[in-house]
Amino acid sequence: MTMKSLWVEAVLAVAALPAMAVPSNVTVNWVGDAPAIQTGVSWGVPWARGAVQKGQSFALTGPDGKALPLQTWPLAYWPDGSLKFSGFATVAQAAGPYVISAGASANGAAKAVALSVQNGSGYIDVATGAAQVRVGTRGTDLIQSIRVDGREVAKSGRLVGLLQQGPDPEEGVMPARAPFASTIDKVTVEQSGPVRAVIKVEGRHQLAQGGRSWLPFSLRLYFYAGDPSIHVVHTFTYDGDQQKDFIRGLGLRFTVPLREEVYNRHVAFGGQDGGLWMESLQPGDLNADPRQVAGQKVEGGRFYGRRDGEKEQLAIWSDYKLTQPTPNGFNIVKRTNAQSTWVFSDSGRRASGLAFVGDVSGGLALSVKDFWQSYPTAFDIRHADMNGSKAEAELTAWLWSPDAPAMDMRHYATRAHGLQATYEDVQEGMSQAYGVARTSEFTLTPTAAVPARAELAALAKAGGTRALLSASPAAIHATGVFGVWAPVDRSTPARAAVEDKLDATLAFYKQQQIDRNWYGFWTYGDFIHSYNFKRHVWNYDHGGFAWDNTELGTVLWVWTSYLRSGRADLFRMAEALARNTSETNVYHLGPMLGLGSRHNVVKWGDGSKEGRISQAAHWRPFYYLTTDERIGDIMREQLQSDKAMVKYDPMRLAQPVLPQDPKYPGRIRLGPDWYVLAGNWMTEWERSGDPRWRDRINAGVDSILAMPYWLRSGVNNGLNPDIGGGKIGPLKGRGSMTVGYDPASGKLFPIPDPIAHAQVPVLYNLSTIQGGAQVMFELVPLLGRKDFATAWLQYARLGEAPGEVLLKDKATGTEGADAQYVEKAQGGPRLAAYAYAQTKNPAFARIAVANMSRWRGASPQPLAGPDVLNPTSEAPGVSTNDAAQSGLTMIESMALLGDAMPNELPPAPPAPERRGGK
Repeated sequence: MTMKSLWVEAVLAVAALPAMAVPSNVTVNWVGDAPAIQTGVSWGVPWARGAVQKGQSFALTGPDGKALPLQTWPLAYWPDGSLKFSGFATVAQAAGPYVISAGASANGAAKAVALSVQNGSGYIDVATGAAQVRVGTRGTDLIQSIRVDGREVAKSGRLVGLLQQGPDPEEGVMPARAPFASTIDKVTVEQSGPVRAVIKVEGRHQLAQGGRSWLPFSLRLYFYAGDPSIHVVHTFTYDGDQQKDFIRGLGLRFTVPLREEVYNRHVAFGGQDGGLWMESLQPGDLNADPRQVAGQKVEGGRFYGRRDGEKEQLAIWSDYKLTQPTPNGFNIVKRTNAQSTWVFSDSGRRASGLAFVGDVSGGLALSVKDFWQSYPTAFDIRHADMNGSKAEAELTAWLWSPDAPAMDMRHYATRAHGLQATYEDVQEGMSQAYGVARTSEFTLTPTAAVPARAELAALAKAGGTRALLSASPAAIHATGVFGVWAPVDRSTPARAAVEDKLDATLAFYKQQQIDRNWYGFWTYGDFIHSYNFKRHVWNYDHGGFAWDNTELGTVLWVWTSYLRSGRADLFRMAEALARNTSETNVYHLGPMLGLGSRHNVVKWGDGSKEGRISQAAHWRPFYYLTTDERIGDIMREQLQSDKAMVKYDPMRLAQPVLPQDPKYPGRIRLGPDWYVLAGNWMTEWERSGDPRWRDRINAGVDSILAMPYWLRSGVNNGLNPDIGGGKIGPLKGRGSMTVGYDPASGKLFPIPDPIAHAQVPVLYNLSTIQGGAQVMFELVPLLGRKDFATAWLQYARLGEAPGEVLLKDKATGTEGADAQYVEKAQGGPRLAAYAYAQTKNPAFARIAVANMSRWRGASPQPLAGPDVLNPTSEAPGVSTNDAAQSGLTMIESMALLGDAMPNELPPAPPAPERRGGK
């Protein structure tokens, strides 16, 4: 067997693993603390190829050894049809561990409380055993009613908002405002038990006057057997004119029936760190009854109740507001009626995101996840003092508070600030918000009485954090999912040193988010791209150096860091980062559907719109570990991105089409564009099991293998705008892997270099550092094609080899054994580690190890005094590009090198010259 054959057999080994017996059990535990209350929870578990077949049943036992109700469904399949990921759901609270076993629940297992879903005319009834909920299928009300113990405690749940026609003026008359509310277009029952039911409601918002319909939304309602709470995932997409359509308020509103006397009605708001503000509408005097303070029923007294015409009466309060205008402060105010002033009650720093209104016969608690982080937020309670048989309060959770300035979706400037000055890719008319989206999460908890203060605090804590069960990093890694990584390993001084650098960098970014207040409705979760050491600030206001928008795999870096550690803090960081970047810099409708915006001061402001920013590879861990259906929707949207690439050629400015170029339906780059598309199709192939998506990938693979230089085929010359005068010359970045593309078939076509008149070997440094390597690490063994594995290994070994070496290597497979041709740019060291893993040639390992020694990680230096607004730190040499790419490279290199990792890292060698862009 030749050396070339050995290399190929090694990379394909995982594709030929024998079928494994079904594992006797999989242990899962909470990510972080166990939930504060009994709660419905959904999570994903991976399986090794061939281990679990379709239709496999499972049982779940809790930490006490007793069986728990369990629902399961497939999330993804291996190419052989066996399960790759399964979704699970149960209701639990106890500290783990929990054990999933193959096979049906044993006799005597706990029987789930009956969960039923029944269709009616204009509604769907859901009974969880703890609450009865009527979901609307037409009209305005998404939730028509919620009942507990037969009593209606909430109704008319609808989305509401205010449209302002123009920006806030510096002075003078405010622009006109118009209220709008949800209108339902479509309702789908996605799951109906036995443990979990999921109902998706889709629609638009309609103005009360004029009939305009805008802001499409989707809202998923999650119900769990025996759990009174309803988990809500809400998404809206902006489809207005950003120059004149300003959202002044956007929220979720419920009507809460009130049956008791005003002194037995209560309002509560969650504070910080378990704090709670709670009052009766008619709080007692200095001799107040402690039972009333606790929310229990009292009989009133001398000054209680409505005493019309009498002065001797305690004040009855009607309206309440908690507003969080910044991430560092909230206020609570109240008033007796609309003709009277608001009275300040209290304030705090960061509200937990819970409001309650009701009486001792029942009420509704409403939680908003990431409440203070997503400012400007608010809760609003109105008319709580209404009298009579139809007394009702209105409870609104404002995702965008009407008390805040209007939501301004415009670009940050009216003139261009170009690449040389600010690293901003300016393109006329492309700084568009049309099509971006925002997802928020609520928890609705109906109650049969006023909950105890400790119970409300527990509800606030539960509503602010996703409850999640997960297998251990070792168990996940053993299944072979998510490409190249390995659990945290400090077994040698060298490995410990690298782990310390990784931890220090993550800790630095976690603290910078806090210190620098990286929060806000459109920005919470993302990082800033790069840092200004002269100003001692991140470049929040500097063109393309501002919000990172997934540049160079930031999302993959944080998700992989969580996968290998199991750390709850890293899960929360990855969750927030993925939730933000999958929505706010990705287009979900319109002509750019499926594309994303490059890094910028405004999340959608950069003129460059590319699939690499929005690719499904970024979101796969989020979906498969949490079963989050909204992320599943976004990954499926990416199947449309190739059509947008055809319309918005990614090289339209850097390499305009020449008259003599052959004409194809579209034009993309092998890397990163085809890698992006292949990752999107791979994701749909594994989710659906539909071989058509595999066939689209193979159509591209066949096209690549027919090109002379395989994955390095492209052009070095073209119409470079920087040269000017319409002259043809060298392109930026040492060429471009530009090829023709047919979206109907997935086939790729060669485009000749205009000077060489044929394809030439190209080194394009962006090819593998924007998710491309991570896609290929999964795709190559998944496809199981020896020819493609050979081409990918050649790319890793010979990234800078001249054409004659590449052509010779296609026959020998042995060129560049001294590792001289490994790419010198940022993506090279991980490819060298991969080459070592396939060849066991130590020359490749030495490159990866030297890079480990060279990387400094983050060594924060404290900052205080007049140089900065608030005490913080800065880390010399750290940028988000480098942190993400170096973090991924370190993780992947340690996983690939195995025993080639030295016991201790050698001294750092001089840094090689790095070519390419910023």
